[in-house]
Amino acid sequence: MAVLGCGRSGQSAAHLAIREGAQVSIFDEGCSDKVQAAVERLQEQGCQSFTGSEALKGNVEDFQLAVLSPGIAPEHQLAGRFTDAAVPLIGEMEFAFPFCSARIVGVTGTNGKTTTVELIAAMLNACGESTIAAGNYGSPLSEIVSRSQTYSTVALEVSSFQLETVDTFRPQVAVWTNFAPDHLDRYADVEQYRCAKMRLFENQTVEDWAVCNKRDQITGIKANTCTFSAFDGSADYHLEGHVIMEGSRELVRMNDMSIRGRHNAENVMAALAVGSIHGHSSDALVTAIAEYTPPPHRCEYAGTVGGVCFINDSKATNLHALESALISLHEGRGIILIAGGKDKGLPFSELQESIAQYTESVVLIGEIRDKLAKEWGNYVDCRTAENMQEAVRMAQELASPGQTVLLSPGTSSFDMFSGYETRGKAFCEAVKQLNQPKTSNE
Repeated sequence: MAVLGCGRSGQSAAHLAIREGAQVSIFDEGCSDKVQAAVERLQEQGCQSFTGSEALKGNVEDFQLAVLSPGIAPEHQLAGRFTDAAVPLIGEMEFAFPFCSARIVGVTGTNGKTTTVELIAAMLNACGESTIAAGNYGSPLSEIVSRSQTYSTVALEVSSFQLETVDTFRPQVAVWTNFAPDHLDRYADVEQYRCAKMRLFENQTVEDWAVCNKRDQITGIKANTCTFSAFDGSADYHLEGHVIMEGSRELVRMNDMSIRGRHNAENVMAALAVGSIHGHSSDALVTAIAEYTPPPHRCEYAGTVGGVCFINDSKATNLHALESALISLHEGRGIILIAGGKDKGLPFSELQESIAQYTESVVLIGEIRDKLAKEWGNYVDCRTAENMQEAVRMAQELASPGQTVLLSPGTSSFDMFSGYETRGKAFCEAVKQLNQPKTSNE
């Protein structure tokens, strides 16, 4: 068996395959110290390895199966060598699925996946189930099923990349958080991206459940369907003012939770629906939600300086996440927005109306800053900054007491940072420095 990619998913798949008695060869075009260290650990277990240029050489016809890591596209040259040789190609999640005895709640969507799987795991654990949040969120499914510990439920964050190569994967509950254009540097168009996401429901039956955002109007599903929306009062779970409702029944007030914003209200609704499908009472589920602390970099409070509130939403790496944050946090006063980063081909012009409606000024960073300044400049006051510290200082100068400065980039961070976490930390550190007195030589 071949494993393509030696990241965490590839290593986990290799370990699982070795445990099951397979002869494994791992292929990775990288040759960094990190890759070599991982390869050496696998070699100690009898795994063959082909790294760097060697990954694209040699005979592959004798392999019976190739397991693809989600970071490698099926069209990539490395994967193409195996498909050209008629070797079956499946993803790591699909490979691990037959070994999983736990009930699977699969969560996909453009935004909100991580928060939703965390909420689901927190609620189900509080209700007595042995649940772990995994998948694209953290531990690959191959790693989970290889552990000695067993779980009753796996709340699995599932990306479009992972869904590209499913065959038998079937979650008993499938959650669709929302949909908007993203990853257009990987997909030919939005429809191809949506089709990949829709594969989450492909193998479900009438015995299963689909929990869907009503605004996306998901159709053609065989499973039982439950809907939620913070913007459509006809959904099974919906928002009335600041109260989450199930039909006509009040469940929880947003002010009673540490999680904020309409988009996060939808994540809570999806998790409540899953808990109800699992047979738990709404009172027990709501108690668990009240104790939940959201993960960092997702509309995270970063401090107040001079009456100005600073919010870190660095996890907003696409346009839908950016727009959701603007709508959720706008309370009648224009937001000072810090946006920009890597240019990954997203249609930022589609946000012109929202930018005009919800922001007072925009500070732009990253390789896309000049392009965005041209696209948005006729709609809002746009400034550009060379780095995060300058952007935060500039935003503070533009803001008045009572306003919000929001870091919600709308794209990825890899032009300036190693990831959205590093970007968010840089923002929070810059906010802290605003409170520090200036030295005499500044």
